[in-house]
Amino acid sequence: MDCEQIHRPERCVGCGAPLHEGHEQRTYTARYELDVVPPGEGMKGFVLHQTKHLHREVRCGCGHWTRAKPGRGPAEAEWTVALTEWHLAGPMLVALICSLALRLRLSRARIQEFLHDWLGLALSVATINQCLHEAGRAVAPVVQDELVQAVREAQLLHADETGWKQWGQPVWLWVMTCATATLFVVGRRTREVVQCILGETFGGWLMSDGYAAYRDYTWRLRCLAHIERKARGLKDSLERQARSFGSQVLTVIEQVMAAVYQARSSPPTMPLRIQQAKSLQALLAACIKHAESGHGKTRQLARELLNDWDTFWVVLDHPELPLTNNEAERALRHWVIARRISQGTRTGQGTRAFANLASIIDTCRKRAVSPWPYLAEVLRHRRKGLPAPSLPAPTP
Repeated sequence: MDCEQIHRPERCVGCGAPLHEGHEQRTYTARYELDVVPPGEGMKGFVLHQTKHLHREVRCGCGHWTRAKPGRGPAEAEWTVALTEWHLAGPMLVALICSLALRLRLSRARIQEFLHDWLGLALSVATINQCLHEAGRAVAPVVQDELVQAVREAQLLHADETGWKQWGQPVWLWVMTCATATLFVVGRRTREVVQCILGETFGGWLMSDGYAAYRDYTWRLRCLAHIERKARGLKDSLERQARSFGSQVLTVIEQVMAAVYQARSSPPTMPLRIQQAKSLQALLAACIKHAESGHGKTRQLARELLNDWDTFWVVLDHPELPLTNNEAERALRHWVIARRISQGTRTGQGTRAFANLASIIDTCRKRAVSPWPYLAEVLRHRRKGLPAPSLPAPTP
């Protein structure tokens, strides 16, 4: 044991009178907390610290005994894990476990091994899992309020989705990312999920793929790199018409991207839309021609271009907008690797905890702040039944 901390009630719950050390008191329960703390002056890293918390009851002059109870958050229907100071792992230790699990992609068993070998700490796999779920529950209000609001108010939002697994069943991992926030949601691939995230009145620019649910929003962009990759595939095809169509699409994409890059460096003498009008008209005619092609991938690309025709060329009118959806694809890449290692999540609660923690971690990274002290502070507040502190402001 490194230290003791005594907890006394401040006021009598019977009469409301203030209580002080002069009143009769006794310890009625105790608990231990293990946490990682900064080392002494001149040292680096962290050390494991054990605190014995003594909870006392004090007798008021009115004769009533009042107890200082460990903090506990209110129960929530969708969470079975408790938010309470009764848990053995302290806030920074929980943050460390979250870092090992979500950033370093370690399994529960590997985290257990790391803590034992480097800190001499023996925690069960169940306790480690409890820490991750508790942290995910702790940040849930921040995700639901601050992050959802930041995403809905974004002037430019990148959206993408990829496959995920929950206990072996296929679901989808969605990402919505803007300049100062990243939100992850795991759910089905339905219009209801998109509307739940963005609402029905999202008014910013939305960069996305061709999923039909995104078409409910007016200001849309499509990723040109996505179409470019498909066109290159057709260009290398053994089918003659596919090669011809792929080459034509690729040429137009390259011309448009070059014109946009040039416009960003110096104002064009002629509007880009007029510059590219002839090429776009020829491509539109080719898409209509190949929309019923017998070659499957040719037909698919032609129809994809026709379905979202205007969204591909918005950059000609607004060269400052992005040409690709790389921002969302990069946001998903780390978690796709994690999915391949872990095979996804096992329970609904584990899925919610994962999505919440991933959202907080990536948002803090976007704001150039470390997520771990913030995560520990949120947990510290929520275990006491207090509101979670707001996310750190973006660093200028």
